[in-house]
Amino acid sequence: MREFRTLLFLDWFRGLITKLGFDYRLLRRILQVKLTMDQRRVPTIFQQQGRKKGKDENRFIKSLWVYALFGLFVIPFMFFGDQYFFQMSITFAILIFIVMTSMISDFSVVILDIRDHTILFTKPVERKTISLAKTIHVFIYLFFLTGSLTAIPLVVGLINKGISFFLIFLAGIFLMNIFIVVFTAMLYYFILQYFDGEKLKDIINYVQIGLSVGLAVGYQVVARSFEFVDLTITFTPKWWNIFLPPIWFGAPFEWLLNGNHNGLILILSCIAVVFPFLALIVYVKALPTFEKNLQKLSSHGGNKKKSAFRLGEGFTMVLCKSKEERAFYRFAQYMMKNEREFKLKVYPALGFAMVMPFIFIFNGLMEGTREDLLTSSMYLSIYSSFIVIPTVVMMLNYSGKYKGSWIYKVAPVISMASVYKGTLKAFLVKLFLPLYTLLSIVFIFLFGYRIIPEVIIAFVSACIFTVVCLELLRGTLPFSESFEGIQQSDSWKVLPFYIIVGVFLALHYVALRLPFGIPIYLVLLLVTNWIVWKTAIKDQ
Repeated sequence: MREFRTLLFLDWFRGLITKLGFDYRLLRRILQVKLTMDQRRVPTIFQQQGRKKGKDENRFIKSLWVYALFGLFVIPFMFFGDQYFFQMSITFAILIFIVMTSMISDFSVVILDIRDHTILFTKPVERKTISLAKTIHVFIYLFFLTGSLTAIPLVVGLINKGISFFLIFLAGIFLMNIFIVVFTAMLYYFILQYFDGEKLKDIINYVQIGLSVGLAVGYQVVARSFEFVDLTITFTPKWWNIFLPPIWFGAPFEWLLNGNHNGLILILSCIAVVFPFLALIVYVKALPTFEKNLQKLSSHGGNKKKSAFRLGEGFTMVLCKSKEERAFYRFAQYMMKNEREFKLKVYPALGFAMVMPFIFIFNGLMEGTREDLLTSSMYLSIYSSFIVIPTVVMMLNYSGKYKGSWIYKVAPVISMASVYKGTLKAFLVKLFLPLYTLLSIVFIFLFGYRIIPEVIIAFVSACIFTVVCLELLRGTLPFSESFEGIQQSDSWKVLPFYIIVGVFLALHYVALRLPFGIPIYLVLLLVTNWIVWKTAIKDQ
């Protein structure tokens, strides 16, 4: 089994760990196995790139350069002058967000690992040794994460602010990590107290999705933050700041470096030091109950209520003409709703498609007045939401339960075209239509009722574009391939489709400039859409 440098470092503390009553030999072996298994896990920020076959490597370590890049974003906030309370509170807010979301998304498999219960609990291993191994396992990765995230800001702070700033910053990072680990674990504890394991898995999944979306659009916020921040701002603490953890860790800078002995500053500084350790004591006390509740993760919850109502069935019968198409429509809806790995790879694209139109509008606001924007054709930025379509159409080929694709061979399917049509319609209704409806409502509110025909035209264009994507990207039957088969280069396949989106946008813009262009263009699109769905999707 491979030797790890972190374990060689841990060997320096062998005597101390042994004196505390732990079996160091078993502790080291457990950690070695855990770290070896981690090499098979892909970090959330790289989930959409798939997996490469080859020698084992710790992909979390390979991803640390991304966190180092995000660490650069906090450096400007450290140099607003000597307004330490304000600037370091902002800095810790950014650090806490990145570390906590990464903690939930990538380290949940460590905190919530129940394999210890089924494997190690049946062996002559003390429970306290197993608990210590899990704790060290978490802190090993948290050390690498926060180290890569804060290494550059720490060095910059040491050079520009001095040794005192550096030491306070380092201590704050250490206390922040304790707070995040305990907060995350206790959050899981309370969820498992009242909900089953399926609910917790859903929450973790949505946090992973939020992290992917946040990283995708975060640079937009950071790049423009200085356009809104008044560099001469003064920040006065209020009593309700006690409930904001980032401000806790900003207060010691104001107290020790600026000599501010305000009573609230001293209270916040004490909370920053005392609260993480008190929370750690509570966590240790609650650990036995927490470990017991982890057994819920092996449960699958109770029976779910049926969601098929008569109205929905009637809509399905209108949307899908044949029984085969309706069957695969329902099948695809179920897969998209319940496949966690599919949601993790697709939902970030949906989130990005949701914010892209507003990024264009935001840029428009920066370049002109609000009145100019609302009377312009900036509503055509809704076409940028189409970027999700080729991504999802490509991902429809994959599933975590791909081995069940034998059903296509034994089912009495007359036409495979029904499989593709039902699946695409399920995507449009289940995923794209809710997103597009929300965008349309906001756009109509911003630009007025005059754009309702434009919104309808864009949606019909999206339906046509979906079929085009299928014909150009079609590989295998839906949900019949393993996610491990996704190549890192597959994401580049969708780039040419952005040109097609540009064509739809250009045609719409031309129609705006022609007399009666909009109604004529809408009729042409409706006819084209009917023909495309009727004739283009055929059996392979």
